[in-house]
Amino acid sequence: MRFVRDNGLALFFGLIFLLTLVAQSVVGHTVFNDEQLAHGEEAISYGRYLVSSHFGEAVLENWESEWLQMGLFALAGIYLFQRGSVESKQPEEAGFESDQKEKIGGFAQQNSPRLAKLGDWRTGIYSHSLTIALASIFFLSWLVQSLTGWTEFNNDQTEHNESPVSWLRYLTLPDFWEKTLQNWQSEFLALGTMTVLTIYLRQRGSPESKPVGSPHTETGRSH
Repeated sequence: MRFVRDNGLALFFGLIFLLTLVAQSVVGHTVFNDEQLAHGEEAISYGRYLVSSHFGEAVLENWESEWLQMGLFALAGIYLFQRGSVESKQPEEAGFESDQKEKIGGFAQQNSPRLAKLGDWRTGIYSHSLTIALASIFFLSWLVQSLTGWTEFNNDQTEHNESPVSWLRYLTLPDFWEKTLQNWQSEFLALGTMTVLTIYLRQRGSPESKPVGSPHTETGRSH
């Protein structure tokens, strides 16, 4: 039970992620087979659908935008500020901040991660490991999403007796960018909205909110 308590957030979001992914696959399978039958083609099994480009594209075009927005937000917050927002640090804290404040090298604590104590190039990489990981996952998701979208596009081309296109050609088509940008813009809107709403609105007990009685001009979280 202690493990569940200490990892409640990860377990909660992991569970609802799996539930919604399964639900999406079920309804997506139904939609796909309805389209197959409407075009006089055979329906496919649920297992076959899970490895299809139709399902892969639908999943990854959303994942990709999530990694993008989190990575950009982590980077933007280094130098950009929003007065009164819980998602912003103080303007005087601009930049990567001192080794002392970051607790690295000679300023590391006894229980600091080993990579923070080394003070060499490994500490430098570790200091940016969050955005490196997010950027890597984003580009991988973008690549796979583009490949599954390309496969789906060429399937439609074949069904309409038109010529398939190359992957590089597909990357220049409105079909690819319309699906991509509609997800990106929604993520940027959500981040901007959260940044502004935390200036004026509160959620008692949440780390994503300032204390209820904090003034609107107070920037960042109270510790």
